[in-house]
Amino acid sequence: MEHETEALAASFDIVARQDAAEGAIKLLRSDVDEVKARLDRVSRAAARPALDGARSDIEVKSFVDNYLRHGRETEFKSLNATVLADGGYAVPREIDALIASELKEISPIRSIAQVVQTGSAGYRKLLATGGTASGWVSETAGRPETDAPKFAEIAPPTGELYANPAASQAMLDDAAFDLEGWLASEIAMEFARAEGAAFVNGSGVNRPKGFLAAPVSTASDAARAFGTLQYVGSGDTAGLGTMMEIVLIDLVHTMKAGHRQGASWVMNSATLAEVRKLKTADGAFLWQPGLVEGQPDRLLGYPVVEAEDMPDIAAGAFPIAFGNFKAGYLIAERSATTILRDPFTNKPFVHFYATRRVGGQVLDSAAIKLLKIEE
Repeated sequence: MEHETEALAASFDIVARQDAAEGAIKLLRSDVDEVKARLDRVSRAAARPALDGARSDIEVKSFVDNYLRHGRETEFKSLNATVLADGGYAVPREIDALIASELKEISPIRSIAQVVQTGSAGYRKLLATGGTASGWVSETAGRPETDAPKFAEIAPPTGELYANPAASQAMLDDAAFDLEGWLASEIAMEFARAEGAAFVNGSGVNRPKGFLAAPVSTASDAARAFGTLQYVGSGDTAGLGTMMEIVLIDLVHTMKAGHRQGASWVMNSATLAEVRKLKTADGAFLWQPGLVEGQPDRLLGYPVVEAEDMPDIAAGAFPIAFGNFKAGYLIAERSATTILRDPFTNKPFVHFYATRRVGGQVLDSAAIKLLKIEE
């Protein structure tokens, strides 16, 4: 009996040991599976590319801190090796967008014209100057051949636009100094000054061709050559004349109704001061101030854009333009602004030589009308 009890106890002990061993094995397998899962998650996270926004933030910070502040090119090259043939680095797109945004706010013609971005220096566009003819026929009648469409090629003259703002090294060493915002503002301001003159009066030689440099005629849209702007005479060689409100109304209605949707007046401050004094026959001012903050002032119901590069009122001058510049004037620019850091030319100041290739030309000559001071 005693032997049977010992054998039974031994068998229970073996079973207990087996159960304990199986439990330990299960626990070990669970730990191994958990470790494998963690390793798998870590390996997937390491292989996953960084989000665009995260990489962009790193790139901008590297560009500003390493290259702009301290001139360490090698650390920035590891992220962005975009070095153009004419020298300098293409700025990160966030800084380029900041420059473009400020440029649009302070460059009057850019704010109302059609702007296209290109990846190369040149840009060409075909415009239909005469569409395929159409007509009416009966259900069973023959369809006569229509006229062939006519096209004209637009290739805006381009030039290298540059700015060269400078900052002292002490400013750059100050971590609290907003170098990114300051540089974008300075570049945009200098670009805007040069653009303003070129888009209005540019000769087209190593720069855009301004809309006032286009040929002009008094002929209507149907009779005028493509690329020639129509103008209306003021009726007085000395100034705006006594019947200027009638002349301005005539100028508005020389433009087709489709183009008048979105049209604007363009003139400089001196001309604007004279226009604001104009009254109708019953004594009401033609000028209508904006009723809401941020809304433009209006003349005959159309917004007025001040462009200081427009000529003053003088005999033979074109001081006022009226047009839908989205349809009438094309600005083509290479999308990337490049910057070359120059700490040597004017020590202890550091210059930032920024360049961008910009072109411009009249696009649809029926969308812009001019006022000429003449009888």
